[in-house]
Amino acid sequence: MTQRLATPEKLRTLQRKLYAKAKTDPAFRFYSLHDNKIWRSDVLAQAFALAKANGGAPGVDGESFAAIEARGVETWLAGLAQELKDGTYRPQPVRRVMIPKPDGGERPLGIPTVRDRVAQTAAKLILEPIFEADFEPNAYGYRSGAERARCCPGGPPAAAGGPHGRG
Repeated sequence: MTQRLATPEKLRTLQRKLYAKAKTDPAFRFYSLHDNKIWRSDVLAQAFALAKANGGAPGVDGESFAAIEARGVETWLAGLAQELKDGTYRPQPVRRVMIPKPDGGERPLGIPTVRDRVAQTAAKLILEPIFEADFEPNAYGYRSGAERARCCPGGPPAAAGGPHGRG
């Protein structure tokens, strides 16, 4: 289970500003999110912490969170920030492994590199508040677990074997 990490106040302020702009001016286009938002050091540090808390195996490059921490997270994040800033960042191939299914079969699982997980999480931290502003107040399908809990206290009907459940 992933742990819940507190969002640093500076990043939370940025997210609130992005949300407020998107909410008050729906026609506004966020053309320059790449300018310095996604590669900001606080955004990347939070993205690293969230990706690490989520766990997971190394990707195709074999680089683990422990290896990055041993060499220095700040230096590693600075290198990623520079690639994002320069426009030279390119995601790596996803490592494919087969995991067992309860019925005895297997299913494929894609494992991105730590670098790609951190970059993706940084983008999510910036993009999520912008898209959140477009959701209807009663739309819960693509929101966090807390929103689902508000929607359906006690769990969604499908989990209880409701009309769309398998129970």
